[in-house]
Amino acid sequence: MTIKVQNLTKTFDNKKVLDNISFSVEDGETLGVAGFSGSGKSTLLKIISKLLSADSGKIETTRNSDIAMTFQYSALFDFLDVYHNIAFPLLERREFKGKYNKEELKKIVAQKLKIVGLQGIENKFPSELSGGMQKRVGFARAIVTNPKIILYDEPTAGLDPVSSTLIEDYINQLKKELNASCIVVTHQMSTITRACDKVVLLYEGKIVFKGTTEEFLKGDNPYTRQFITASIEGPMEIKSTT
Repeated sequence: MTIKVQNLTKTFDNKKVLDNISFSVEDGETLGVAGFSGSGKSTLLKIISKLLSADSGKIETTRNSDIAMTFQYSALFDFLDVYHNIAFPLLERREFKGKYNKEELKKIVAQKLKIVGLQGIENKFPSELSGGMQKRVGFARAIVTNPKIILYDEPTAGLDPVSSTLIEDYINQLKKELNASCIVVTHQMSTITRACDKVVLLYEGKIVFKGTTEEFLKGDNPYTRQFITASIEGPMEIKSTT
């Protein structure tokens, strides 16, 4: 077990956005957290990454497991080049600061860029990169500390189908490279089918399905059927975002 979430609850303005959430993710496994907008997906990820605190429940991780997070819109520093964006955790985090000399840092950054297929772009700035390339630089920064847990927040948001497929392939590759436990928050069916081993489906802060990706795709759960077909008819009320 790398990560275990037990009875997690979070309330905002007297409304439960997460209600007694429990699941586990093993080494080398990717869990997809799916759901329509407002289902509690991003709140769950923020609590696991310690950006938010839960009202109750607990999260257990394997001892000394570093947690990395990739953000929906890359969250790169516009004023830093690619090299310094990727090296940032090693330069600024207390547990890594001063651990590597300049040559070692260059080698580490080059290695991470090679893993995501972006060799030789260390001197470029985020504004010079496509959206898909920025996502991949964000991946390289996330794995620069060799984390055992990687969290992805809508990793294919805003990308065309070809770029989305490439990102999904890199999610699989990074999992294998690091034997990491991964949690992918997504509403994209392609990401679920291509990159996830297991799925939990959230609705109004509750888990309405938990199982393997195959069970998610082939089962007769009315919640999963509605999500897969993107139907307005079913047990989940689709709230307007306008």
